[in-house]
Amino acid sequence: MIRRIARSALLNTPLERPARALLRIIRGTNQPVSIPRLTPQTFKAFDLPKGFTEDSLRDVMLSFRIDDGAKGELDPYVYDALFRFLHSWSLVKDEKGTCLEMGANPYFISWLLREHTEMDITLANYFGGSEGKLSQTLTWESNGEVHHDLLECDHFNMEESRFPYEDNTFDVVLYCEIIEHLLMNPVHTLREIHRVLKPNGKLVVTTPNVARLGNVLAMIDGRSIYDPYSGYGVYGRHNREYSMHELIHLLQFCGFTADTFFTGDAHREDHSHHPKFNDVLPLIEFRENDLGQYLFAAVRASNTPQPGFPASLYRSYKPEEMNNEW
Repeated sequence: MIRRIARSALLNTPLERPARALLRIIRGTNQPVSIPRLTPQTFKAFDLPKGFTEDSLRDVMLSFRIDDGAKGELDPYVYDALFRFLHSWSLVKDEKGTCLEMGANPYFISWLLREHTEMDITLANYFGGSEGKLSQTLTWESNGEVHHDLLECDHFNMEESRFPYEDNTFDVVLYCEIIEHLLMNPVHTLREIHRVLKPNGKLVVTTPNVARLGNVLAMIDGRSIYDPYSGYGVYGRHNREYSMHELIHLLQFCGFTADTFFTGDAHREDHSHHPKFNDVLPLIEFRENDLGQYLFAAVRASNTPQPGFPASLYRSYKPEEMNNEW
């Protein structure tokens, strides 16, 4: 049932409607082709802040420095994830009220929120160690001027701790590129987000798509799709990536209902040179909306979270802790 719901929503999401052209492009050609819907910029699938082009926005973000970091240190992040920043911001750019951004560092989305929305932004991070408050200075350049912004953040373990906010505090929460890093319990984090959101408040979740085209081709090659071990510790790697079906299922279990969800790319990526590309296309064309690099979900805190853990995603817990209806 959820699979049918997910497919219906994907096919009817405004950002993804151009994907319907995929089948017309694939059929009738034996030549190597790239899949246009996997290049969001082809279809202007995201908005840009007023007064910016893609290039001018990229130039500003390429000037970002945190504290005493060297200029250029964050450049690989910008080249890898610019479209993801814009997709995420586009989902909340017209919202008002209070907003919590979790995992805010390195502050690209934070900057978009602070400079190009009307929301009051609270930032949260966790780098290990003691919890409390921390501050970091973001420096950037725009129109020949250098800007400095002292960012105050709440510092707490989002997977284990009770969030340091009262119930019904925020109108919007952004939870971008965190869930894949969690070790044991995404349910705790999502229940806490539900608690601090106002009734029907908006949550935006983004995370890598385990079913992305690049992973499909990696498996064809016999390569692993799992993230390497990280020198930054257990939270430095992707411990669990999700498909869209799994993510929406988990969000529903935790009391959220879907407004919009889709897959999209964070950067341009052309797989047409892969030797098996044309052989693989007919096998995956039925899920042409499900092949982007990242999952994007905008949901509302409109239901009551379910008790226990969803049996579809958990095992080896006490029987009384498992919810077999999920």
